[in-house]
Amino acid sequence: MSGLIDVADALTLLIEKAGDLGTQTVPLEQAYGARLAADLKAKVSRPPTAVSAMDGYAVRLADVAAAGARLTIVANAPAGHPTSTPIQAGECARIFTGAPMPDGADHVVMQENTTRESDDVVICNTASSERRHVRDVGIDFTAGETVIANAARIGAAELATAAAANHAELTIQRRPRVGILANGDELRPPGSDLKYGEIINSNPIGLSALIREWGGEPVDLGTAPDDLATIGKHIAAAKDIDIFVPVGGASVGDHDYMRRAFADAGFTPVFEKIAVKPGKPTWFSASGNRRVLGLPGNPASAFVCAHLFLRALILRDPKLSFQTARLAAPLESNGRRETFQRANAHINANGEVMVQAASSQDSSLLSPFLTANALIRRLPEAPAAEAGTPVEILAIKAL
Repeated sequence: MSGLIDVADALTLLIEKAGDLGTQTVPLEQAYGARLAADLKAKVSRPPTAVSAMDGYAVRLADVAAAGARLTIVANAPAGHPTSTPIQAGECARIFTGAPMPDGADHVVMQENTTRESDDVVICNTASSERRHVRDVGIDFTAGETVIANAARIGAAELATAAAANHAELTIQRRPRVGILANGDELRPPGSDLKYGEIINSNPIGLSALIREWGGEPVDLGTAPDDLATIGKHIAAAKDIDIFVPVGGASVGDHDYMRRAFADAGFTPVFEKIAVKPGKPTWFSASGNRRVLGLPGNPASAFVCAHLFLRALILRDPKLSFQTARLAAPLESNGRRETFQRANAHINANGEVMVQAASSQDSSLLSPFLTANALIRRLPEAPAAEAGTPVEILAIKAL
């Protein structure tokens, strides 16, 4: 496909042509940030048996219906050392949080509501009319229950739940290896002594952080000069890359060779330009199960388009989670391309989300991202908007 396509169509094509990464089984500690490859079912119930929710005494509810009940302590049940002694009428067991309830006991009296009369007698100072302080079998989940759905992103809560469900490993969608290939004779690594006409190559380090955040494995493929053959050598050397992210060399200048180099390497174009600002030169090609998403070289363009398109490709999710905010300052009318403006959003005293665009939207500027936590979405030909006007925003950091 050639020509200019809109953002929605680009996202649809990214997912349709995303390819199959396969799955892998990894230890729990290596699964953070990945996506589950199948529904995860609990191997055990949680808790596996009824347990005490308090430190106190496991009793029969019928024995403590009135205050002052005097009970004989027949067992001691700390967590990890359950008792096999059953509780009969007039008896109890000293019990601790998390310990299994002894047979015959159906209620726990908190130790704060008791008086220890002797080593083997306790007095329950309060009356109990309903069963309390017992966690029944499976109140969290039961054996065989799906506890985490297929394709869920694995975070801290998912890891803890998987561990509690007695899984030492998880089968995950294989993390894509994302190769970043910068292009430009003028680019030099951070820390360089710059000569006239040279600039620091800042895109790969920032994009790598975003790729990790989205669950991919970034790989720095280096910087290729403005030379078709050399770019081709970089591509050929990257045998294990799932998603190539060439940065720069995608426009229509005399030294923009990236798309041609990937075409020569066997990648078929899916789309070549997007009606988006910033980021019109963003392009996408495919070869077998390998993909290439070309980003513009200007830092703001690269970052904005990474949030819009690279994130979608890594996560296999075309949805952009927009929310409504009100403008804290007016905006001018928009042009013919869908535009995403760097902005700062906050919640005011009335609980409303307010947003203000950065004063400069120049595509070469990185510093606005230091304070920007959202992108304001402006549809093509959107009219000028006054302060207070509702707009759609895409959060790129926590508000």
